[in-house]
Amino acid sequence: MAQFDAVDALLATARKEAELPPAEQRRMLREALNLSRAQVARALGVSPSTVGGWESGRDPGGEVRDQYAYFLKGAQTRLAALDADRAVEDTDTHTGAEDAPDAGPGDTAHRTPSGQETDDVEDVQTLTVPRPCVLCGHDAHHEVAGYPQHLDPAECAAPAVPAPAAPAEEAPVRPSRPAPARRSGSVKTVGSFAGRVRTAADVPDPIGDAVAAALAEHRGDVEAATAALVKRAIPDAMALLDSTRKGGRYDIVAHPGIPDILRKQTARGADQIWEARPKWTRPELPAGAHEVARLDINGAYMSALKTHLPIGRLEHSEGNVHDRRRSGVHRITASAWEHDAVLPNPLGDRDEPGPLWVTEPTLRLLMRLAGPKYRLCEPPVIHESFTSGATESLLEKFRITLKDARDKAIAEDDEVTGEYVKAMYSKFVSTMGESTYNRELNRPDWMHLIRSQAFANLWTKGYRAHDEGLMVVSVQGTDELHVIGDWRRVFTEGRGVTEVKVKDTYIVGGPPDDPAAPGDTDE
Repeated sequence: MAQFDAVDALLATARKEAELPPAEQRRMLREALNLSRAQVARALGVSPSTVGGWESGRDPGGEVRDQYAYFLKGAQTRLAALDADRAVEDTDTHTGAEDAPDAGPGDTAHRTPSGQETDDVEDVQTLTVPRPCVLCGHDAHHEVAGYPQHLDPAECAAPAVPAPAAPAEEAPVRPSRPAPARRSGSVKTVGSFAGRVRTAADVPDPIGDAVAAALAEHRGDVEAATAALVKRAIPDAMALLDSTRKGGRYDIVAHPGIPDILRKQTARGADQIWEARPKWTRPELPAGAHEVARLDINGAYMSALKTHLPIGRLEHSEGNVHDRRRSGVHRITASAWEHDAVLPNPLGDRDEPGPLWVTEPTLRLLMRLAGPKYRLCEPPVIHESFTSGATESLLEKFRITLKDARDKAIAEDDEVTGEYVKAMYSKFVSTMGESTYNRELNRPDWMHLIRSQAFANLWTKGYRAHDEGLMVVSVQGTDELHVIGDWRRVFTEGRGVTEVKVKDTYIVGGPPDDPAAPGDTDE
């Protein structure tokens, strides 16, 4: 029966993925609209190198695949519209304006850029309440394929600006097609997901601006500027979150009703959620002396911002059912863990038996480990849940902005920005629950989910080390992994968020009269 349950669980996760055009067409569509990889990357919340990989043949997965497919489909529609507009302009040059028929009194249907009425266009809905357009951020009255959007490109255009005195001849959009003429006094726009074309100087840099202002205010005193920036990290992080959410598909519900299990039992106490933090040391090691590398996982909380977060208010349900389209907290009974001699229990160090409340990342980790790929334990039993519809990309633009600033700070050896960014994401996570330091966001469920995602990420790295033949000695918190063996063949060394660095090394084992043991050397 367990084998059939595993098959049912596998089929429940299956879905038809969005279709993508061939890799060479993806690049052609982007370049035909005169868009850079960086612009597309910002719109989709990924890095430019990721977009380059997609254009070289790699395929995205999950929700970002749907978004990329939407962009490519929109790019095709936009190019077709430009071709149609050029054909109309060519026709107008040979016919007089008096030849154009006037619209009749009943001709009130909205039209898309290609001239189709909305009644004939798939997935176009009229909104009863205007929502921000995904292209320009201004109020839109229609929704296309689930995205609020202006149907008329002119409504997305920037305000008119005076034409330059002597404009230079414009380069063609595509070598194979003539470029559309630019009307005097207008700004060239591009359609689909990426919005208007902007130069690098037009792109806001709130983190860089804040650092520059702090250094100027403190006359170049690095320590004073850093202290001032760290002190204001929480409100600055919230302002950054707001700016990265403009035009987002989902509105953040900052103060939903909170179930009692997520409320602190006392003023200084904890709620009922178990975060499954690992604090494990291997009980036995082989005889002899061994050198242990204490590895540091970079940006653990920053990486964990990419997790399935519930969008709205959590709703209660009962039964042993898991809907992967939703996220929240679950009361479960986990099976016994039989591998503590070589790997930590994914639930961490828990002394009490019986059911407990865990987060979505912990539940998903346990279900993966029970699946056909790992078969390390039996599936957990779900008794009840508090969940809401979820998305993995709710904080993705926020995370990418912080990651890019951190990467730049590392490349430029900028300690001020590095400490400022670290304070922003760590304090953002730690104060989004019931905190007097952050009144703008009250999502203790998010706080637990992000922390648990960081723990799950660390556990997964520990399993990878074990699977690649390293001996895992200790797994601690969110960012410490102690291993014996050539770890550089498994992990990339560096300071990037996908890399690890060595905190120190130490010796375990040795002669009986001079034993050495791993110690806690936290800085």
